[in-house]
Amino acid sequence: MRRDRWTNVVMAVVIACAGLVSGCGYNDLQGLDEDTKAAWSEVINQYQRRADLIPNLVATVKGYAEHEKETLEGVVQARAQATGIQVTPETLKDPAAFEQFQKSQAGLTSALGRLLAVAENYPNLKADQNFRDLQSQLEGTENRITVARKRYIDRVAEYNKMVRFFPTNLTAKFLLHLDEKPNFTVADEKAVAKPPEVKF
Repeated sequence: MRRDRWTNVVMAVVIACAGLVSGCGYNDLQGLDEDTKAAWSEVINQYQRRADLIPNLVATVKGYAEHEKETLEGVVQARAQATGIQVTPETLKDPAAFEQFQKSQAGLTSALGRLLAVAENYPNLKADQNFRDLQSQLEGTENRITVARKRYIDRVAEYNKMVRFFPTNLTAKFLLHLDEKPNFTVADEKAVAKPPEVKF
């Protein structure tokens, strides 16, 4: 009889604790943390895919436009800089490292834009099937990067809300020691806000 009473008390305590844990957002925070890590992995995957395409693109352009050495070297250097940054799960906890990663990828995007602009001046290069295939793959990869970044942005927004909202902020801070994660930003918001000039 006494044992049954003790079992009932233990069961009541377990149920109460389970209710508290589910209400404090512990599992939700853990799930969102994993979601952001998975979304980040996809961003890195797409950036790596782009980096893997660049040597082939540079080699193809070099065959037609050898004297565009400065542009080609700029792309190779930007790729080396972008792939030289070690990206770890800790990057998501360090806003400065995240910003450095973002800047290196923006530099690579800019260098690739210059390379493709150079290609416009070479009709034979533009007609080359290998170049067209690489350009198409690169455009597809840029689209995938945009989609992957958007998914990451959405996941981080959801995660950061849970980290900041009450009462889950208490669980995040004191139980799980979680902070907000950095998100992608526009490098120069003023430049983006200005409408582009169209000249004929």
